[in-house]
Amino acid sequence: MGCVQSFRELCDRQKNTNVRKSLPAVCIVWQTAMIILFGVFIRYNEEADTHWVEHRHTKNISSDIENDFYYRYPSFQDVHVMIFVGFGFLMTFLKRYSFGAVGFNFLIAAFGLQWALLMQGWFHSLDYTDGKIKIGVENMINADFCVAGCLIAYGAVLGKVSAVQLLVMTLFGVTLFAVEEYIILNVIHARDAGGSMVIHTFGAYYGLSISWMLYRPNLDQSDRLHGSVYHSDVFAMIGTLFLWMFWPSFNSAITDHGDGQHRAAINTYLALAATVLTTVAISSLFQKHGKLDMVHIQNATLAGGVAVGTAAEFMLMPYGALIVGFCCGIISTLGYVYLSPFMEKYLKIQDTCGIHNLHAMPGVIGGIVGAITAASATESVYGVEGLINTFDFKEDFKDMVPSRQGGHQAAGLCVALCFAVGGGIAVGCILRLPIWGDPADDNCFDDETYWEVPDEEEDVPPILHYNNHMRNKDVGEEQQINHDPILSPLAPSYAPLHQHLKGGGDAIQAPDMNPRRRGQEQSFHPPRFTEETPFCVCVCGCVFMAGYVSC
Repeated sequence: MGCVQSFRELCDRQKNTNVRKSLPAVCIVWQTAMIILFGVFIRYNEEADTHWVEHRHTKNISSDIENDFYYRYPSFQDVHVMIFVGFGFLMTFLKRYSFGAVGFNFLIAAFGLQWALLMQGWFHSLDYTDGKIKIGVENMINADFCVAGCLIAYGAVLGKVSAVQLLVMTLFGVTLFAVEEYIILNVIHARDAGGSMVIHTFGAYYGLSISWMLYRPNLDQSDRLHGSVYHSDVFAMIGTLFLWMFWPSFNSAITDHGDGQHRAAINTYLALAATVLTTVAISSLFQKHGKLDMVHIQNATLAGGVAVGTAAEFMLMPYGALIVGFCCGIISTLGYVYLSPFMEKYLKIQDTCGIHNLHAMPGVIGGIVGAITAASATESVYGVEGLINTFDFKEDFKDMVPSRQGGHQAAGLCVALCFAVGGGIAVGCILRLPIWGDPADDNCFDDETYWEVPDEEEDVPPILHYNNHMRNKDVGEEQQINHDPILSPLAPSYAPLHQHLKGGGDAIQAPDMNPRRRGQEQSFHPPRFTEETPFCVCVCGCVFMAGYVSC
């Protein structure tokens, strides 16, 4: 008990967010290590090497189009966009943490993909004749998959950790991912083309376990920043749309050429479509006045793509994919409504992005769906050769039958959960040490802690006021109607310009446009010309001339 108490006292020391020495040191040392390790171990595979011409003649390959690059690179680009744009912008919903969401996402991915090429290479691509790791375009896709698990984990601790902590979390996360992936895919021989178990279940519970270890009882001191504004939700929705569009590529990127890849794209496409309608229905049903909650639309609409991942290349059938998407839309949305508050209050898990609802539960559902679909496979549906190709019943597993394969799928899900929770708790203990420059409870969710941010908005024209949908969604209609006048430099009511008048002067009193108060006396002064007036006149003139010329 004395050791535990001493550890807690050590971890609760005053925070120092100055990472001027630690962050450059970690980045430079680790990148130098990557250069050395790549120089020792990494080489091009035969399809990326200059000896490809000789290989073509040896294998009687008639054209360069047979190079795997031309099959895999389109899917790689789609996955790459998901990693850097999709995940990055999905996390920009916080009103003052957009730099951290996109920037730290960029940092994690750039480091993680290098370390993943090494870790996965040692397990999957090592050439024992010369001790080198041979990499090609498929290795790049798998490295992006590995990074995706770490980015999912980042969602649980978004805004509450430093860049150094994120790099440490990624270092251990990639290592754990490579080990559990090898055990699930090679030792247990489970199939998981879209990564419901290997990527989503592992990444989500890894992040949630770390968040549990880093629990902040006084996080409510940052409540003023723990929410969204209108434009931040729009940026997050951009990330959602990129993820939603490219998810069929994500689930089919590393499947076998031909029918398996085709089937995976179709199943994912249908599951995602069904999830959108279900999410909209449940969001409207469980909100006052039937209004939609943008949090649900940004996240729960993607749950179908997560859940169909394991069974994506199986004969799930189109209606089966729709059923999976339908169920996940319900479960994920209800998770945001009820489960997230419960987990924070009673389980002490502060899940910033709600990854438990988007990745964890749908990932587990995907593992279960994969096990059931594999166990129920028959020769009449798949054909003899189809069973062998789909489930890879070859070499050491040539005597495998579908019922046993279903058990192996379930075992793979258990392995993912064990590695995620156990590894997350261990890494969380390391990240609790007060040496990483993490923010204090009252400085969380604020870019200003680690980023140079622009001057305050008083120096620029005021923007439209926006009622935070998370804070004010339960406000009654009477209160919503009696709002203050809209503040905008272009509003027809000549709204107050406040700090917009750089030369000083009295603020302009706008007429109240609320019909309930329009009969009351209002004071009004005509607007003064400002420095921006000539610019506005020029813009209007250009628009007028363009319209005149087009006519």
